[in-house]
Amino acid sequence: MKQIITLSETHLMVYIGEHIDVTQASKMAMLREHVERLFPDLIDVIPSYTSLMIEFHPLKTDVSVLIGELERLLVSFDDFAVRQASQLIELPVFYDPQVAPDLDPLSKRCQLSRQQVIDIHSQQEYTVCAVGFAPGFAFLGAVDERIAAPRHAEPRLKVAKGSVGIADQQTAVYPAASPGGWQVIGNCPLDLFDVNRTPMTPFTVGDTVKFTPITRERFIELGGQL
Repeated sequence: MKQIITLSETHLMVYIGEHIDVTQASKMAMLREHVERLFPDLIDVIPSYTSLMIEFHPLKTDVSVLIGELERLLVSFDDFAVRQASQLIELPVFYDPQVAPDLDPLSKRCQLSRQQVIDIHSQQEYTVCAVGFAPGFAFLGAVDERIAAPRHAEPRLKVAKGSVGIADQQTAVYPAASPGGWQVIGNCPLDLFDVNRTPMTPFTVGDTVKFTPITRERFIELGGQL
């Protein structure tokens, strides 16, 4: 059920449903663009799988007008055309137990060879459904059911920067070292978040991401650390 909820005097939350659907990512991106175009003074508009959080300055934004426009957009949300992704982001990944402690355990769990897991993960294109948890952390969907796996019951205290993980039917790259419970099957040597770069992260909701397997030598050339 679509609804708009006032979280505070500076925040609204727009819900478009209760179930995660990767195909909605493009529509969520369009909703965000419509809102930002209509209200350029908004502080931030943050989309996720099923919601859009809006932060505004109460002295610069008439909240009643904002809510009215949101209600109008929600009426036509289901009719938004699913467009092609604005960009394809290709990320190099070194799939090897040297940087991926869960690659072999996941292979065993899924009754697949290591190479089969790598092929399945890297041959699919993923949609950026949300960016959060940490700056530059993009939630990508949907992982092939053959290699989908739950988070660890006990998260690791430190997951290496660049770790490529799987959690259920989501995959992602850790842009910085942090605690985490995802199944780590590879490592991407690229910097995916930089405060001195514009934009600071390459990911935008609705984009497409593809992983490309690389050798140990290429991984090190690109700045990867074993």
